[in-house]
Amino acid sequence: MTDNSPQPHRRGLDRRTFLAGAAATGAAAGLGALGSTARGAGTASAASRFPLPSKASSLHVLVTGDAGTGEKPQYAVTAAARRIHATTPFDLALGLGDNIYETGPKGPDDHQFTTKFEKPNAGLDFPWLMTLGNHDNTAVFPGDGGWLLRGDAEVAYHRRSRRWYMPARYYSVPLGVADVFVLDMNPLAAYIPPFLSPEWEPGGHYMTRQAAWLDRALRTSTAPWKIVCTHHPYANNGPHGPAGDFDGLPAPLNGVEMKRFIEKHVAGRAHFLFSGHDHSQQVLENVSGLKGTRQIVSGAAAKSVNGRSAGRFRAKYENYRDRGFMTLAIDSTSVVLTAHEVAANASGPTEAFTTTYRR
Repeated sequence: MTDNSPQPHRRGLDRRTFLAGAAATGAAAGLGALGSTARGAGTASAASRFPLPSKASSLHVLVTGDAGTGEKPQYAVTAAARRIHATTPFDLALGLGDNIYETGPKGPDDHQFTTKFEKPNAGLDFPWLMTLGNHDNTAVFPGDGGWLLRGDAEVAYHRRSRRWYMPARYYSVPLGVADVFVLDMNPLAAYIPPFLSPEWEPGGHYMTRQAAWLDRALRTSTAPWKIVCTHHPYANNGPHGPAGDFDGLPAPLNGVEMKRFIEKHVAGRAHFLFSGHDHSQQVLENVSGLKGTRQIVSGAAAKSVNGRSAGRFRAKYENYRDRGFMTLAIDSTSVVLTAHEVAANASGPTEAFTTTYRR
């Protein structure tokens, strides 16, 4: 266990000013076009899709986030993952958002799905449970999260890909030894908040439906392990900061509504909260507010912040320099989490950290 002493939590004033100004401009420019066709929970099936291990007694899981650049670092990370897959095959992957950089897809037939997902992941032939990120919902500037309907293109791509699994904007997958709950926190964490749309705003139809669905799904789950996936983290020692203080911005741009959602509907009800967004890897200790739910950040599958820890939260492991991914070995009594580093000049992955959680 590592106890990091607090360090100044620095963020650029220029970035805060830019984001706040862009939010105001984007809202005035036409957030009303968002409409009310948000997708709720759902399921889908396709004969050609890689099958889900729906009744597994054990699972080997690849965990990546913020991967979709189509550039050399992403290929280096997936090559490292293939080396592991060749000896200990993965059953599935968790993709923690920002799947298509920098501004998301233009539609379900966008070639970026090929160049930034299919080709880099060639040979990793298993289901990828995908989460929507802020870059996947870009409106005005990359990553503002302000055009939520753009994310529906990634839901539609579910019907076109053998790997890509996203039957709805939020959904759950029963896997026997574990249940996975993929959430869409973008309406509560966007830099351009949807305060002009009753459908998407906090307390609106979309988030109310998602909350009711999640409460019911977690309550009725009988799986030994319950895993919740979001793009934005609740707790985070990296430069984006935690929910309620994202990028040092004022409310509601700081993710305070997401903080409230997680505390009310996830904390103490799931074993793990896996997130991306910050381009780092973090295995955090018990976080106040999460009531025993463990926050894990894995957002370094293509980019690195090249920074340092803010030290706000106790961490068992942190890496802000190297790209990498995580793996999970799950059975009914334990989850073994391993963080793998992929340094720029390395020929393969390095096992940087491992820990075991027991029921």
